[in-house]
Amino acid sequence: MKINYLFLLLLLSFIVSACKPNPPSEQTQSTSIVADVAIPVEKKLLNNNCKFVLGFDAWEPYQYVDVGERIAGLDIELIAAVISNMGCQLTYQQGTWVDLLMALRQGEVDLLLGASKTQAREKFALFSDAYRMEEFSLYIRKSDKVRAGYKTISEFSQNNSRIGIVEDYVYGPDVSSLLDNPETSKYFVNAIMGEINVARLLDEDIDGYLEDSFVGASLLRRKALSKYIVAQGINIKTGNAYVMFSKISVTPEQLRNFNTQLAKVKSSDIYQDILNKYTY
Repeated sequence: MKINYLFLLLLLSFIVSACKPNPPSEQTQSTSIVADVAIPVEKKLLNNNCKFVLGFDAWEPYQYVDVGERIAGLDIELIAAVISNMGCQLTYQQGTWVDLLMALRQGEVDLLLGASKTQAREKFALFSDAYRMEEFSLYIRKSDKVRAGYKTISEFSQNNSRIGIVEDYVYGPDVSSLLDNPETSKYFVNAIMGEINVARLLDEDIDGYLEDSFVGASLLRRKALSKYIVAQGINIKTGNAYVMFSKISVTPEQLRNFNTQLAKVKSSDIYQDILNKYTY
């Protein structure tokens, strides 16, 4: 009998959430929890007038809520170190990527991490200098020997294979061209978060899904799914990852200060220490 993994995933998430002490009433509720991040390169006096709201979605190992409600992750630690060097403070707001993008447009959230720079986004956002590279991998069912032999995403879709993606993620020009073509866009299935694509793949509602390489590997390990899902071998380098700032709430001067401190962090030992901590 075919098991509905999506239903089981959502049910398990509900049970786990119900066990947490004092859960927030809404997914995008602000929190005053401060991340336990690495010590910044420079110690500056905090400026009580310089505060930023950082929006994040569950995207381990880059950004997530750890044991004890600690906000953690590669991106969180790195950017928190830069913000600390600026003498500023951070608070955090959790939500889905789609909701957080809207909040950034409206100035309710000041910055988002791991963003790709596009012309559409530059209409409402400022972008930092690049702080790391990004790559996506295609994941398929381990038992699917036919699709394991495909060499490109285009070949995958040409053979009537359905690919799970996350709404409003940017997967590079090759995937964008397939999404813009009515003949091939029908093979792409949107989800609000990556874990839904995992359940859909196991339920055979899709034939593969695209996920950040680090995120995808971490997800399979945490859920012990390596016996059922594997990286197909198709990798898509999407370029640099940036911090995206709201044009409504962040000034160009603050952005210049951020980039100055980012350069200092990247040239210090702390940058490599953070990368090594989250290298699997």
